Amino acid sequence: MENSSSWEQTLQDGKLYRHLNSLIVAHLRDNNLTQAASAVASATMTPLNVEAPPNKLLELVAKGLAVEKDDVFKGTLSSPFGDLGAPVLPSQPGSTVVDFSAVPDIKGSSKGFPKHETRHLSEHKNIARCARFSPDGKFVATGSADTSIKLFEVSKIKQMLLPDTKDGPVRPVIRTFYDHTQPINDLDFHPQGTILVSGAKDQTMKFFDISKTNAKRAYRVIQDTHNVRSVSFHPSGDFLLAGTDHAIPHLYDINTFQCYLSANVPEVGPNGAINQVRYSCTGAMYVTASKDGVIRLWDGITANCVRSITGAHGTAEATSAIFTKDERFVLSSGKDSTIKLWEVGSGRLVKQYLGAMHTQLRCQAVFNETEEFILSIDELKNEIVIWDAMTTEKVAKWPSNHVGAPRWIDHSPVEPAFISCGTDRSVRFWKETL
Repeated sequence: MENSSSWEQTLQDGKLYRHLNSLIVAHLRDNNLTQAASAVASATMTPLNVEAPPNKLLELVAKGLAVEKDDVFKGTLSSPFGDLGAPVLPSQPGSTVVDFSAVPDIKGSSKGFPKHETRHLSEHKNIARCARFSPDGKFVATGSADTSIKLFEVSKIKQMLLPDTKDGPVRPVIRTFYDHTQPINDLDFHPQGTILVSGAKDQTMKFFDISKTNAKRAYRVIQDTHNVRSVSFHPSGDFLLAGTDHAIPHLYDINTFQCYLSANVPEVGPNGAINQVRYSCTGAMYVTASKDGVIRLWDGITANCVRSITGAHGTAEATSAIFTKDERFVLSSGKDSTIKLWEVGSGRLVKQYLGAMHTQLRCQAVFNETEEFILSIDELKNEIVIWDAMTTEKVAKWPSNHVGAPRWIDHSPVEPAFISCGTDRSVRFWKETL
């Protein structure tokens, strides 16, 4: 059994790897091995001018060898992928991790999904295309075909839901940003800061400082060469992934704007545009869901594609893909009206969630905050559908209250609440009824 502290040391946000890469680049550079330093810097996405104490790498290696010699250091450190098995993460206080491989599907043992109340929050001037909660659950943003972004404060939304509001009408929209020239496809919040990033059909990613009350425009722009269909921040906040009409994810250093592409390019047909890209919670991996129906897993350190699940949704598009908290599984949805759970280490299909039609829109399948339930959309019946994540049984279906099926659904990472938005331009908030 691996020592938990060694796992923690290995897997904390990929920081160990980035630190090691920095030391290697600095060591080569400081020893006048400029060409080698440049090659390693480029391959590992490390700035060539990275700062490090002189001879720090040699010092650490010497100490490590001394410790090893004295048999104090037990076990070995593994790659986040190891033999393509998924990493084992240290448990976080207060977190719930569901082991989907531990219990077989048992029909009739499903948990009940609590009732929710819903409220219309706001409307865009055109189709509401995407939504995203902040990592702390305090904010949620929506992006529209009208090129605007609305930022909502969740505490104000909750205040709006109260039966008696003594201070008059509550306006949950605290910012509206206008800076894109074409429809917005995706949004993400910086993991540590007050930054919101958007990706749009105008081939740009724009950064908005949500702490500035008067800000209407982006303070930083990254210009891509393709329609930016999806965006995802690395957990460190230093890198940004862009899924575009190009089949390979574009990885940007947000400080230098340098773009990195994988040197290990998988075979991709002409219809390999990326519908969604998402980092795992440590940044050790990322996943793409593509128009060619393939789910691809990428090493978060080398940017190499390490597994392709071909035909994940038959011949239909794969429209979304996200990791579980423990990084052992990926949940995907597709235009074949299926939602599937895949084992990262083997690429094996573990579970399948059926009974909701989604063949037209860029459908999302998301976990609730505990990963005990999965939520998605039935386009045909215009319903929100919920499954027990472990048993795969459908446990609830509710009218969406949208005119026409919602285009997007996102769940709060911290509490029983979610957001839906759609073709009717409206944004709705859903909260567990107490």
